[in-house]
Amino acid sequence: MLSKLSSIVVLLFFLPSWATSSANSTSESFILCVSINSQLSVPVVTTLFTPNSSSFTSVLGSTVSNLRFLEPSVPKPLFIFTPIHDSHVQAAVICSKQLGLHLRVRSGGHDYEGVSFVSQIETPFIVIDLINLRLVDVDVEDSSAWVQAGATIGELYYRISQKSKVHGFPAGICPSVGIGGHITGGAYGAMMRKYGLAADNVIDARIVDGNGQILDREKMGEDLFWAISGGGGGSFGIILWWKIRLVPVPETVTHFKIGKTLEQGATKLVYRWQQVMDKLDEDLFMNVIFKVTNSGNSTNQRTLRISYNALFLGDCDRLLKVLEKGFPELGLERENCMEMSWVESVSYEYAEGKPVESLLEVKTTPRTHFKAKSDFVTVPIPVKALEGLWTRMLKEGNQTMVWTPFGGMMSKISESKIPYPHRKGVLFMSQYVISWGDGEKDPEKHIDWIRELYEYMTPYVSNSPRQAYVNYRDLDLGINKKKNTNLLTWASSDHWGVKYFKKDNFKRLVQVKSEVDPDNFFRHEQSIPPLNY
Repeated sequence: MLSKLSSIVVLLFFLPSWATSSANSTSESFILCVSINSQLSVPVVTTLFTPNSSSFTSVLGSTVSNLRFLEPSVPKPLFIFTPIHDSHVQAAVICSKQLGLHLRVRSGGHDYEGVSFVSQIETPFIVIDLINLRLVDVDVEDSSAWVQAGATIGELYYRISQKSKVHGFPAGICPSVGIGGHITGGAYGAMMRKYGLAADNVIDARIVDGNGQILDREKMGEDLFWAISGGGGGSFGIILWWKIRLVPVPETVTHFKIGKTLEQGATKLVYRWQQVMDKLDEDLFMNVIFKVTNSGNSTNQRTLRISYNALFLGDCDRLLKVLEKGFPELGLERENCMEMSWVESVSYEYAEGKPVESLLEVKTTPRTHFKAKSDFVTVPIPVKALEGLWTRMLKEGNQTMVWTPFGGMMSKISESKIPYPHRKGVLFMSQYVISWGDGEKDPEKHIDWIRELYEYMTPYVSNSPRQAYVNYRDLDLGINKKKNTNLLTWASSDHWGVKYFKKDNFKRLVQVKSEVDPDNFFRHEQSIPPLNY
């Protein structure tokens, strides 16, 4: 007890003027509470930032990908707490409850609607930022790794590569994404057709629950473990660690990029890709990226460039045979192939020309203002509909569309294994993104455009429900309202939860939520609601 009191005396000595000027300030009360309820290794005050702190703005924006949510008009947190120890997170939960604080939890800052660091329906609020919790412990002999929630995908990939050239992990492509929130949504990547999602390869986890207890898989039980492994972030607790299963990769993989414009017959090739991609060798991942570009040397005429970006878990000789048999129309030649290690392919895909050490860069990229939506396609989109899509895309120059192929392992795993349900029958996922720069006078016109595009795609995508990917969160699909007894409309395919998880998985998620967090302490605009809340 004496050591705790001594620690508090030290804290009070270090408190800046904003705290000492008001003994009853919320931030001071939080600091003292956390210091009492955690294993204090350094003064907690050095890890807390208020709007009066000189570094508050830089800390708030340090990992934000969508700059829409840093605008002056967007609500800001009372303070940001950046714990450096698991016990600090436990204490943060305990103290937030005691002080009646609504909290948001951020691991990487890539969430599309900013729900990890912005509250649009409930203020005041605080942010628990896990950026300092980024340890990665790789065990090659066990083919596993423990990774803290604040680590990035790039850090995880790099640490694996330092231990083994023949191990990898099937998570995402963007290296600055935080692993904590990434896995809670399922997490797809370039090895999904071979090994499934990142969440399919989780072995264990450690989570802080609403009582401030740290639970591993055994203590939390299989229902909660199921829910956190793909049920979306911010609903059940605060993820501290994931234990993941490493997967085998060959020493040599092959990467290629081939692009064609509309004038080069891209439409027919896209239609053919839809027909064959889910049936090709599961060692091959080949997505399609659509971007508007200038036509030839003219800056007044635009066209659509459609690029095929691929990772093949094998050498070029075998890849050529796979595509000659299944997709000869692409016209892949040996000179298109680039053989490299798996970790080099990850680095090359996102930062061409940079060394693999670039995976350790924490800075979030890209950083822009944007709005995004997603769809799942189960039947090839007809050529005429594609041409209508091209017409709409050419009217707006700052957008990107990405088609991600399914099939392979994704068709073999049950849609109820984890909450992520988009499995057998899905040909590909389509992501639409519209972006704009600082100082845009009429940003709503861009948002209106993507909503119109989304409406146009309605007849050509999944229905009943029209499915969406929870990690591409879209608040247009609906939001929670406090004490709304009409949340659980299981029969409605229009409910946002049914779109993300389908009816049965969403119902099970609500049941788990009702058992582990009936008071809805962990909540945001699209968190899983408990029954009767």
